[in-house]
Amino acid sequence: MKIRVASGIAGSILLFFVVWSGQIILGLFIFLLSILALGEFYSAVSNIGCKPIKFVGYLSSIYMLLLCSGDTLKSLGINIRFLFNYRSILLTIFLALLVLFCYIIFLHNKYNITDISVTVFAILYIVFLFSFVILIRNMVNGFYYVWLIFIGAFATDTFAYFSGYLFGKHKLMPEISPKKTVEGSIGGIVGCAVIMGLYGMYLNYNNLANGIQLYHFIILGILCGIISQIGDWSASAIKRYVKIKDYGDIMPGHGGVLDRFDSILFTAPVVYFYLSNLLF
Repeated sequence: MKIRVASGIAGSILLFFVVWSGQIILGLFIFLLSILALGEFYSAVSNIGCKPIKFVGYLSSIYMLLLCSGDTLKSLGINIRFLFNYRSILLTIFLALLVLFCYIIFLHNKYNITDISVTVFAILYIVFLFSFVILIRNMVNGFYYVWLIFIGAFATDTFAYFSGYLFGKHKLMPEISPKKTVEGSIGGIVGCAVIMGLYGMYLNYNNLANGIQLYHFIILGILCGIISQIGDWSASAIKRYVKIKDYGDIMPGHGGVLDRFDSILFTAPVVYFYLSNLLF
C-alpha cells in the first residue's frame, strides 16, 4: 500500500507538471503513453498466439498526435492543415487497411485476420481514445477542463476502493474483477460527482467555467463515475482473457500504463463530447 500511495503521489506531480507545461509537452506525453500502452497491449495478446502488426499501430500514434495538435503546431509556424482534410483522413485509413490486408495476402503463412483485427482494435482502443485528452487541452480554458478527465477517473477509483473496503459486501462481477463490489461501485459514482461538483464550484468562482452551470459538472461527474468503471472493467476483462495479472510494471503498485490509464481512456471522450455540446 505504501509503495502504491508513494508512486501515485509521484505520478500526480508529474501529471500536473506535464499539463501545466502546455499543449506541446502534453501532446508528447500522450504520444509516449500511446506507444507504451500499445506495446503492453500487443505483448498481452501475444500470450494467446496473436501477432499484431505493431509498426502500423505505432505509426497511427504519430498521425493522431499531429492531427490533434494542429492548432499548437500552427502557432509555431508549422502548417499541417492538409491533415485535417477529410479526404486525407479517409486516405490514411484506406492505406492503413491496405497495408494490413497485404500482410494476410502476401504473408498468409504467418499472419491472419485475427492479427490485423487486434492491430486495429488496439488503435481504436488506445490511440483514438487517448487523442481526446489532447482535443480537450486544445479547447479555450483547456488547461482547466483537461483536469475533468483525471478527476473523473481518479476520484472514481479512489472512492470506489475505500467504499468497497469499508462497506463492500455484495460482489459485483467476480468472474472479471473479484474484489469489485456493488457498494464500491456506487461509492465511486457518488464520490466522483461530489469532487467534480467541487471542482466546478472552483471554476465558476474564478470565472473559468465559460458560463457552464454547476449542475453540469455534477452530471458529468455521474457520467464519468459510470464510464470510468466500464473502462476499468474492460481492461480487466481483456487481462482475464489473455491470462495476465497486469499489463506492465511501469508504476510500482499500479502496474503498466493500461492498468493506470484504463479509466482515463473512457472518461476523456465523455468529457470532450459533453463540453463540446455545451460550449459550441
